[in-house]
Amino acid sequence: MLTPPNDAHPEKGIVTQLRAYLAQSNLPEDGRLPPERELAVALGVSRTELRKALDVLESEGQLWRHVGKGTFMGSRPLDTFADITALARRSNPAEVMRARIVIEPEIARAAAFTATPADISEMRLCLARSRQAESWRQYEGWDTRLHRTIAEATQNSLLLGLFDTLNAVRRAVTWGRLRTAPMRPLPSHHSFAEHEAIVEAIEHRDMAGAANAMRAHLMTVERKLLEKQLRAANEG
Repeated sequence: MLTPPNDAHPEKGIVTQLRAYLAQSNLPEDGRLPPERELAVALGVSRTELRKALDVLESEGQLWRHVGKGTFMGSRPLDTFADITALARRSNPAEVMRARIVIEPEIARAAAFTATPADISEMRLCLARSRQAESWRQYEGWDTRLHRTIAEATQNSLLLGLFDTLNAVRRAVTWGRLRTAPMRPLPSHHSFAEHEAIVEAIEHRDMAGAANAMRAHLMTVERKLLEKQLRAANEG
């Protein structure tokens, strides 16, 4: 059986040509490729051939497309409600907690290095208001605000974006009925002292202490979550 010559598969040559072009091009900071018309002229191919080559690179995760905005190098960012919903659909509370334990201690570590007096004041306000909460909903609102304030205190937009994505997935995941009586957190609720320890460490620029305190807090939350899920399963 004869082996077909290289030009029997011209689309492979166009893909190679496109790869070489992109490797040598000075793309803008957002990674946007030139319009298809310009790119086709630069490569000396038809727009139909170019689109097939772009499809190959997109399937490999080398680039992504946004209708109306263009084609970009890299992986598609998670910036839409549909993305968050899809992530939440594939996830579960246990996965969310494990992800928080990986990410949030390092956010607390960074916050201990960069937090401003205004950040600390906001954290203290969240601590006070969470203790005064009249319902679990109020408490959870202040709890979320505290954790986001810590992320904001890193002065790092990427870390804040990661936190917001994780938090959006957390809110979208179905947790079931985990809250029972009483109607509000008791004064002995574990999070009060744990949150205080986190903020204390951040205020005193104790980076390792802040990370350890956040990790200990989230591990307690994880343990109590699993206990409630197990109890609910046994009762069902």
